[in-house]
Amino acid sequence: MDMEDDKKSTFSTASPEPEVIPVWQEEVQVSKRWRDAGHGVRVHKQTQQSEQEVRQDLSHENIEIRHVPMDQVVNLDAAPTVRQEGDTLIIPITEEILVVEKRLRIKEEIHITKTRQTTVHSETVPLTSETVSIERFDDLASDRTETDSPPNSQ
Repeated sequence: MDMEDDKKSTFSTASPEPEVIPVWQEEVQVSKRWRDAGHGVRVHKQTQQSEQEVRQDLSHENIEIRHVPMDQVVNLDAAPTVRQEGDTLIIPITEEILVVEKRLRIKEEIHITKTRQTTVHSETVPLTSETVSIERFDDLASDRTETDSPPNSQ
């Protein structure tokens, strides 16, 4: 059989399924090895919680409104204005009355007094803190002989 006949029989176009030829394939191999670093650290974390009293002065204001009857007649050019007397704001309420002449009569005044009260507020609140301590150690590399095997070795 010559070369041409061999090709014809191997690569026949009459076959319905294509022929698969493996060309290249990757493989992976995983392993562990013991590495003695000689030194290490341990980290210890501690969380503490304590309560601390917090004191703060708190203020609030009260307003008192009083209607003070006046029934006082004044001239138009002497009309009273809003005024402040200490902690009290005084707002005159006027009305016009009809007489032979026009006059202002102070009907009433509104007195507004502001007072301030201070109280001490005390409350206990939780506080959290964390501490970390680091312990340095030797991995016992000096105690190990050449025949010793590392931990968990197979």
